Amino acid sequence: MIILGIDPGIAIVGWGIVSYEGSRFRPVAYGAVQTKAGLPVEERLSHIYESLSSIIEKYKPDAIAVEELFFSSNVTTGIVVAEARGVILLCAHQHHIDVFEYTPMQVKQAVVGYGKAEKRQIMAMVTMLLGLDAPPKPDDTADALAIAVCHAHTGTSAIGQYYNRPTKIGGISKEKR
Repeated sequence: MIILGIDPGIAIVGWGIVSYEGSRFRPVAYGAVQTKAGLPVEERLSHIYESLSSIIEKYKPDAIAVEELFFSSNVTTGIVVAEARGVILLCAHQHHIDVFEYTPMQVKQAVVGYGKAEKRQIMAMVTMLLGLDAPPKPDDTADALAIAVCHAHTGTSAIGQYYNRPTKIGGISKEKR
């Protein structure tokens, strides 16, 4: 199974593709889509869409795992990130790929085994699980790989398949809760 993990953002969208066969991971590709501050939001969103579309067309993932939004203090930033996340969901839908969503706590639990793990612990486990020489940079890329690993551990298990069946809500694939 080829899984594309995405860490949504407006300035940086981390992405990581892993192959998961049996219980083995293989990193396929990873990186970040970056947009320039000061550009109109619609140009930034267009760049995100076009970049992710190219990644999807090149690597043809079987599933896309996206981190759910979490913001506590800056509502303005949260709204713009939500817009970017909407573009990501639209891109997946237009490429006919099911989307699975995970909270930050679910990702930490699946990758590290502790839902309140620190960023450095996640980066260390991603580096180890994927056999990388060094932690991926920027951090958003490491987070995206962690999201892909989370889906491999959670979404491909028998119980995960039962609870995480994608459903169509408003025409966009969404994880069943």
